[in-house]
Amino acid sequence: MGSELDREQGQEPGRASKPGRAPEPEPGPVAGPPPHWVPDAAAYLSGRWSIERTVCDLRTGAEGSFHGTAEFRPDPAGEGLLHVEEGRLRWGAAVHPASRTLRLRPRPDGTAAIGFADGRPFHDLDLRTGRWRAVHPCAEDRYEGTFTVTGADTWHLEWRVGGPAKDQLLRSAYRRLR
Repeated sequence: MGSELDREQGQEPGRASKPGRAPEPEPGPVAGPPPHWVPDAAAYLSGRWSIERTVCDLRTGAEGSFHGTAEFRPDPAGEGLLHVEEGRLRWGAAVHPASRTLRLRPRPDGTAAIGFADGRPFHDLDLRTGRWRAVHPCAEDRYEGTFTVTGADTWHLEWRVGGPAKDQLLRSAYRRLR
């Protein structure tokens, strides 16, 4: 089952464009009707979320999953939110603890700049239309993320990672915890 973007572009799910096709999309709004508008990304994301993530290595066909939580809480290092994910990553028969930390810096217009824990920039985030595409070059690999807000307490994130080091598809569903 491919993503909405794959179907719109006529691509096989998770596969890069072939020669002669249109160039890869750039960061920015994603076409399609907005499922749920978010005027302020930081206000919307604040709090705790459950995460269900599938991870697929498109080269080998290996699959895994991540189950855990995400918390968007005040960042003690300054303005904005600290985005902390913690959980368990299952890859084959192995299960390991896994975590990551990002920083969300809100802007007055309701958008945000997302950075790594060490301060390096990652991508912009604009959920005002309910959908956003982010692109992040990492060495020779390219991360393409699609954010879709599906309701007041649910959103989805799909990362397609391609390049010489990786060929992966990560799909995450976030649900607000009360």
